[in-house]
Amino acid sequence: MSETSARLLNLLSLLQTPREWPGSELAGRLGVTTRTIRRDVGRLRELGYPVHATMGAEGGYRLAAGTAMPPLLLDDEEAVAIAVGLRSTAGHTVTGIEEASVRALAKLEQVLPARLRRRVSTLGTATVPLPTGAGPTVDPEHLTVLAAAIANHERLRFAYRAGAGAHSKRLVEPHRLVAAGRRWYLVAYDNDREDWRIFRVDRLSEPFPTGVRTPPRELPATDAGAYVRDRMQGLAQTHRAVVTVHAPAAEVTPRLGGPAAGAVEPLDEGSCRWRSTPDSLEWLAMRLAVLGREFTVHEPAELVAYLREMAGRVGRAAGGADHEA
Repeated sequence: MSETSARLLNLLSLLQTPREWPGSELAGRLGVTTRTIRRDVGRLRELGYPVHATMGAEGGYRLAAGTAMPPLLLDDEEAVAIAVGLRSTAGHTVTGIEEASVRALAKLEQVLPARLRRRVSTLGTATVPLPTGAGPTVDPEHLTVLAAAIANHERLRFAYRAGAGAHSKRLVEPHRLVAAGRRWYLVAYDNDREDWRIFRVDRLSEPFPTGVRTPPRELPATDAGAYVRDRMQGLAQTHRAVVTVHAPAAEVTPRLGGPAAGAVEPLDEGSCRWRSTPDSLEWLAMRLAVLGREFTVHEPAELVAYLREMAGRVGRAAGGADHEA
């Protein structure tokens, strides 16, 4: 790397600290003159970095938000902190940023020096997150291997445990990772079975990129998320509920989970009609139970029967608690 290029990277690293830097201080840090700093700032601007300058005896420079994300230059502690945070997010899923966290983690771990990878791994094994009971967790290292194979269109081998407990070895062409609820799924073309498959990542182990690259295959769906949703709904029996809730529609809609849960139609000022999207009896009953409002189920009959059964269990549990007290 040339002396000028190295100096520009060092200057960019300093400017990424959220403060205003006097030109003289930057010159002292980099061992150059203030005139050189002005020239280097001009070069950064030509490269698209919005470096703002203020007038005055000293003058000052700061890096402002621009139209594109500049490359972040991190010290060792910052890189380890970000990697550990991304691993936690990727392994336990945070709604809305799951896939982005995996992509960012894959990019970061690709360039982490070996000494920093060891520190990240040590921190990961020495800390345990508080279980939420919301579903299985996955190994973030598996996610980064899968993400890299997807980006490189590279065939992948791994061991897999099916839901019934059967173990097998798989050779696939990975297409996409999908975060659904609290689970991760890999959508891939299974070479041995010559068909598309969905794999739960928490049941996957020993992922190994083969080094063989293949042209992308066309998925038989609009996107991977739609493919997983349609396949999951095809495997599990779902129902559409029609329910009158004795509360205003404006109050009920957010409690049910917003528009994604179905349509809420006002009937009058104090009641509304909910027509749900297809879902399991368990989930429909849970949504209704946590409303905290009176309701009447019109259909399906299976939901009415399930709610009666659930009410019996809850009643017996409450009666048992009173008896013991």
